[in-house]
Amino acid sequence: MKSSRVCMGLLVAESVLIIVSWLLSAARIEGVRSMLSSEGIRWFFGGFSNIIANPLLAWLLLALIAGGSLKQSGVLRHFAAKGEASFRNRLALRVAIVFMVLYAMVISMLTLMPHAILLSFSGHLFPSAFSRGLVPIICFGVTLFSVVYGIISGNKQKGEDVLDILSYGLRQGSSLIIIYIFAIQLYASLRFVFG
Repeated sequence: MKSSRVCMGLLVAESVLIIVSWLLSAARIEGVRSMLSSEGIRWFFGGFSNIIANPLLAWLLLALIAGGSLKQSGVLRHFAAKGEASFRNRLALRVAIVFMVLYAMVISMLTLMPHAILLSFSGHLFPSAFSRGLVPIICFGVTLFSVVYGIISGNKQKGEDVLDILSYGLRQGSSLIIIYIFAIQLYASLRFVFG
């Protein structure tokens, strides 16, 4: 319900911006471009994919996968059980932690050693390939932890089950993807009109 209101608000704001940009441009206001001009229409349709395809979308998708995998794998239920977890679930948690430690060690070797691959050319972590990939690195670690836990605990055993773990967050957060598309387009439109 809230998502539909946010989407509707963003859609109305985009529509108002289109009309306001046309009115301000017709009034010959300096530095304002109309979205209804030939330039504006070409920009809107020609640049739509490029506007949407930016790192924020990738981060949103990865965060949805990681968050959904935590929930769907049963990890959150394990922590909610407070000592009442079965032996298999406790074993699954230990194995998943071992995988996380190994993953952290690999990332450490790629970043903390002298002349590490993920460091910048000057040898710093920020800015570097590591800092640009920090969100995917964290999301992949959380997803790996969740999938290993789900498989070892027996909650998810088949290939379809693993796919279910990975796609659960995308299904639950699909409205956030729609909100993102409307919001990023409105932001880009504002920059086009007034930039």
